[in-house]
Amino acid sequence: MKNFWADLSRPFFALAPLADVTDAAFRRIIAKYSKPHGPQVMYTEFVSADGLALAPEEGRAKLMRDLVYSEAERPIVAQFFTSKPKHMEMAAALAAELRFDGVDINMGCPAGPVLNQGAGAELIKNPTLAQELIHAAKQGAPNLPVSVKTRLGYNTDTLDEWLPKILEAQPVAVTVHARTRKEMSKVPARWEGVKRAVEIRNELRSEALILGNGDLQDVADAKEKIKMSGADGAMLGRAIFGRPWLFAAEGTPEKTLEEKLSIAVEHTKLFEELLGDLKSFAIMKKHFKAYVEGFDGARELRAKLMEAHDAAGVEQIIEEFIHASGQLGHSA
Repeated sequence: MKNFWADLSRPFFALAPLADVTDAAFRRIIAKYSKPHGPQVMYTEFVSADGLALAPEEGRAKLMRDLVYSEAERPIVAQFFTSKPKHMEMAAALAAELRFDGVDINMGCPAGPVLNQGAGAELIKNPTLAQELIHAAKQGAPNLPVSVKTRLGYNTDTLDEWLPKILEAQPVAVTVHARTRKEMSKVPARWEGVKRAVEIRNELRSEALILGNGDLQDVADAKEKIKMSGADGAMLGRAIFGRPWLFAAEGTPEKTLEEKLSIAVEHTKLFEELLGDLKSFAIMKKHFKAYVEGFDGARELRAKLMEAHDAAGVEQIIEEFIHASGQLGHSA
């Protein structure tokens, strides 16, 4: 098995899989402005293994677009969710065929539609099935490393019972989001839970890597949390909004306002090019909110961008703002 995880220097940083956020367009922008310094691992948005197995041709084609990636994103891990081992095996085989670097199983998503399928965080209540899914992924992609992303527990913290079951199936890495399913993101992440995950791993003499996830503000914050918890790495998610250069080398100059807005235009064009025929342009609006903040006129500019319907419109609005603004060259 080719295991890229074994070659990562510690600590390492991963880009979290965020639905309708870390799509092919955004990941490509992140790779351009953050690499080669990081993230050391990227994940696709989570993809339904059931959909890949059962959806009609049109639906499957849409799911396949979520599995598009560029060479600049490597190592890139395909993340799937399902409660059916056979479908996980098929999805993992597809990941191998598409030359992904790894397969990750989502065992942490708290969304109702995913839970209703017995997938995501629902698997915390069914450790036997969780183990079967890990084995199925390995069966489907014997040459790819299989990892898991999960939470501290379902309604309460059951990590002491739950994590050993996962480690029994020998995934190469486990990302622990430091909240329960019930807590969603409504309470602060408890990184002492990540520290406990490391202790459990060590007590069991497992070789699995442990990544922590939850409420990380930037790479410096992640380094502090890693030091506190003893984790091998950290996964950053929401902090990437509006900051695709988040993982760039320390000491990299802050982006000027013009640079930041130009990247927003570049991101929008790439979204339209790669995904515009399948995904709603409204997805970009959550990014506009993040790119356009913290400077004079941001509120008005944001309001105009929310009315845009395509990349050309976004480019025109931003060009007009830059032309009219006296802030060029100022840090954003």
